Amino acid sequence: MIDRYSITASSAVLRERFSVDVPDFYHPRFNAAPTQLLPVITSAAASGLSLFYWGTSPEWSKNKVPSEKMINVRAESLEEKPALKKALRKNRCIIPADGFYCWKKVGKKTSIPYRFVLNNKDPFAFAGLWEEFEDTEGNEIQTFMVFTQESNPLVAQVHDRMPVILSRQNEKLWLDPAMDEGSLIGMLTSYPAAAMTHYPVSPGISDIKLDLASLIIPTAPADQHGNLTLFD
Repeated sequence: MIDRYSITASSAVLRERFSVDVPDFYHPRFNAAPTQLLPVITSAAASGLSLFYWGTSPEWSKNKVPSEKMINVRAESLEEKPALKKALRKNRCIIPADGFYCWKKVGKKTSIPYRFVLNNKDPFAFAGLWEEFEDTEGNEIQTFMVFTQESNPLVAQVHDRMPVILSRQNEKLWLDPAMDEGSLIGMLTSYPAAAMTHYPVSPGISDIKLDLASLIIPTAPADQHGNLTLFD
């Protein structure tokens, strides 16, 4: 499961990188987590950023068990679930990001968080699906899920799954309403390991209440066991 990522680029960088209008509500996120409102670009409004809940809204999640909080979609499951194929045809989105986090188990009770980024440190986009529904009070809620795939050799050193990162060319195709199902499924592949790098970060990333620039600073393994760094 992938349940943390970052999008730390400025509004100007996002505007140029994705050719979208960036509203004033946007601000960098160092610890994007499920139930939070986060920026997405949908096939229905490809010229601007929208804010959708990742997986579900905080209020809705209180009445749901964890298995019902859909934050990831396994790319392989598309062949097994007709409802997902229907969403693939109509409700595609991309999720701007510039890093994602995975935890590596190094003991029965110890895991070290790693941040994965592109070698050039540029922003990129996850492939995703979005949906809209009404909550118990009749309010319209928009949510999104991130596609995952088997990890490439780099990410596999830490975790067996990784988010689907689209190439720049495929970002536009993913949002194109005219794309056929087969071509879309063909885009759901693991990003090349040679184009990525990773490094350990502060264990503070596990706390969804923390959203600090210090969380993306490389942290020595010796500081992974609760020791504070100079930046905390």
